[in-house]
Amino acid sequence: RILATRERDEEVAGETFHVLEAKPEAFDGLDIVLFAGTEGSKGASKQYGWEAVKRGAVVIDNGDDYRMDERVPLVIPEINPEALDRHQGFIANPNCSTIITLMGIAPLHKQVPLRHMTAVTFQSVSGTGRAAIEELEQQARAYATGDAMAVNAYPHQIAFNVLPQIGGAKKEMPGFTSEEAKMTFESRKILGSPELRIASTCVRVPVFYAHSIAIHAEFSAPMSPEQAREILARTEGVKVIDDLAAAQYPMPLFTGGGDDVGVGRIRVDPSVENGLALWCCGDNIRKGAAQNAVQIAETMIRRSLI
Repeated sequence: RILATRERDEEVAGETFHVLEAKPEAFDGLDIVLFAGTEGSKGASKQYGWEAVKRGAVVIDNGDDYRMDERVPLVIPEINPEALDRHQGFIANPNCSTIITLMGIAPLHKQVPLRHMTAVTFQSVSGTGRAAIEELEQQARAYATGDAMAVNAYPHQIAFNVLPQIGGAKKEMPGFTSEEAKMTFESRKILGSPELRIASTCVRVPVFYAHSIAIHAEFSAPMSPEQAREILARTEGVKVIDDLAAAQYPMPLFTGGGDDVGVGRIRVDPSVENGLALWCCGDNIRKGAAQNAVQIAETMIRRSLI
């Protein structure tokens, strides 16, 4: 059953789907409801999320409206599936950059707790939506032909440029953007470490799909690159690609469209005690959003929570 603001037919990949109007009674008889789309007061989860729960469904929300709500587990199934056991009918899907970052760092944190983490993200335009994808393509073509570039999706041209701002200013973290605040607060909640020191800079880059993250972490005890590779190699959903001499490391060109998060460039960070640096790359639409939501549902079924 597909719901939206109005009833209509939508064609996707040559197949036509009938879309029903979203209203309270439309959620009757459903076991699982996946919410996506507009956030805030006009968003579907704000209007209908708890209504769907009241009518017997389990809600998995891809938006950020309830991620920090104490009633709502924030879950990456490979990292904190036990959080689902306390659910009250409503589960939140983390932000895309948070998921990809934690797939690389959380398995290490479980073995040797983190003291602090710094991350720089390189986020593709698909995180903004279809209009941004089309705008990047138009700008690239315009650059080649000498035509005028349309600049609508972002404050500045994105083709052949990088934008060190994703989201607006966040009053809880002066000087940081809302995307950077998500990295801090969501990571703390998922890792169960409310005091963990985290700082990030989130950057939009002219790539269509897949986010990349450079992570520098300090641990509470020594961890060698060899230990980190061994831990990550046995982590579900992670693929270690780490051979600098052979120019082998995760890249959006090869990670986009895949299910796993690639981790590479694992090395000692000599700037801090017990420091490690690593590079993560994953498809922001798949593992960073839709795939993780489906995995939450599958995990709940396996744990007999639905």
